[in-house]
Amino acid sequence: MSHMASLPWLQPRRIGVFRALMLGDMLCATPALRALRSAWPEAHITLIGLPWAAGLAQRLASIDDFLAFPGWPGLPELRAPAPEQMRSFMGQVRRRHFDLAIQLHGSGQLTNALVASFGAECNAGFGDEKTGFPAADASRFVPWPERGNEILRLLQLTDHLGLPRRGVELDLPLTLEDYRRADALVSRKKPYAIVHAGSQLPSRRWPPQRFAAVADRLAATGLTVVLTGTASEKLLVDSVASAMAHRPLDLCGETDLWTLGALLASAQVLLCNDTGLSHMAAALGVPSVITACGSEIERWAPLNRHKHRVLSHEVACRPCAHRECPLDHQCAKGLPVKLVTEAVIQMANGEVA
Repeated sequence: MSHMASLPWLQPRRIGVFRALMLGDMLCATPALRALRSAWPEAHITLIGLPWAAGLAQRLASIDDFLAFPGWPGLPELRAPAPEQMRSFMGQVRRRHFDLAIQLHGSGQLTNALVASFGAECNAGFGDEKTGFPAADASRFVPWPERGNEILRLLQLTDHLGLPRRGVELDLPLTLEDYRRADALVSRKKPYAIVHAGSQLPSRRWPPQRFAAVADRLAATGLTVVLTGTASEKLLVDSVASAMAHRPLDLCGETDLWTLGALLASAQVLLCNDTGLSHMAAALGVPSVITACGSEIERWAPLNRHKHRVLSHEVACRPCAHRECPLDHQCAKGLPVKLVTEAVIQMANGEVA
């Protein structure tokens, strides 16, 4: 049932949206943000997120403003802020005088009280009697879905508010300057594949020697193999390069998010762990093969399962709650090179599943 009529106004002028998470999580929220923008095109929408997301917020047509979130006790993405940081942040939030504050972060167990303290006229989001929400706003909250794809979970809130969907595609806007910088690194005259062995959590990583074996097979087909990663992942990427018989083009630490996006947009195929880059490939329509180690596949797999292959070895302890696997990392070791290689070669040749 639509709850648009339960809002004290049908056209809120100032909306704050709280989602303080990493790249893949933010891209999965872009369909819900589009629904908000489409329903309230004249509203000034502020994204409240992690500092890294400022650049994405500037590029999204669904967002007008950005406010960096300094952290909160219990949230793993940032350390709890110093008291003066939190006072400064809360002052900035409250000076925006939001008509509507939306908790788009998750279940709300840790964040509903935080978002309620923003001082908005009313609140909406995910929550129930267990996770809590402002009593006056109960009709504008929906229980956090325990199952399903993240994109569709988030859209359950905009559905609940009566906001029509505007597609389920992910938004990753790129500029001509992004492509210019990418072209300076890799020529598009020769086809190439991107191999990205990193992931924020070691428990989510397929072994680098296995990435190297698949990368060598890609190189044997005539593709240039481009290795990517952040500067902090250099040792990991070096281990992939040193295990390869062919010489890759190692761009670890050489790209920002947007140059990496432009590189990815022209790739034949992407091979990566279940990490933010997989969602970038989904946004850009680039064929990908994802080695899903420890992650919750149902939640994070791209919706288009023909263009994006998610490969895994099932274990009883999935989804993993650990940064480092305390067992024998069977979810990674049980995924064979042969299976991944066959899938990557097929995708690189345009043979979608």
